[in-house]
Amino acid sequence: MSTGAGGTSGTSGTSGTNAKKLEKQLAIAGASCGVFGREGYARATVDELAAAAGISTRTLYNHFPGGKAMLFAAVVDWTSGQVRDAQIAQIQAVLNPERPPRPEDLERDLVVFAHRVIGLMNDYADHFALVRHIRAEADHVPPEVLEAWVNAGPGPVSRALADAMAGLDAAGLIDVRGDAMLTGAHFMALTSHTISQLSHHGAVPLAKEQTDQVIEGGVGAFLRAYRAG
Repeated sequence: MSTGAGGTSGTSGTSGTNAKKLEKQLAIAGASCGVFGREGYARATVDELAAAAGISTRTLYNHFPGGKAMLFAAVVDWTSGQVRDAQIAQIQAVLNPERPPRPEDLERDLVVFAHRVIGLMNDYADHFALVRHIRAEADHVPPEVLEAWVNAGPGPVSRALADAMAGLDAAGLIDVRGDAMLTGAHFMALTSHTISQLSHHGAVPLAKEQTDQVIEGGVGAFLRAYRAG
């Protein structure tokens, strides 16, 4: 990459080539996400993945010399990063530790947050289909890919939610009893994880009335356990 007036045209050309290569790899990853989400890791074939991306298998191997395993790892990292950023954005929008809810608005805001998290299951349907297969095929997925998935997505989201719960604790709204991470895990278990299980990770969406019932009941149970005082 050029560093200013002293940069050479050759360096700029290399930068442009790298950018195009990355763009192509992202396009392949995006197309492959749907295949992996539909077929799973074990059943997806290199031919199917190449066809979905509109490229030859030779081109796929040029970009991902490790074949299906390398491409799957790239897909998991790419899609997990997208969903991670979207989930953290919702945490910051609704439960920002620097702008805690008023006591009378706490339950309402927690309900809003839970609904937004569930909404992301529809916005990123291919990702959650992929997660469905990762969980079902954990014994077939390379261990380093499982670890990379946790590090790229669920891990950072859990830490961001723990920070939000610690912020609610500091504001005197809830009592995390010294474990904000566990408090966040309990909140998710009572709301989005319950809906995820009932809907088979979004494969069979719930009716709005049932979604509302689970979220409102889950938030109510959470507050009965954790509301300060």
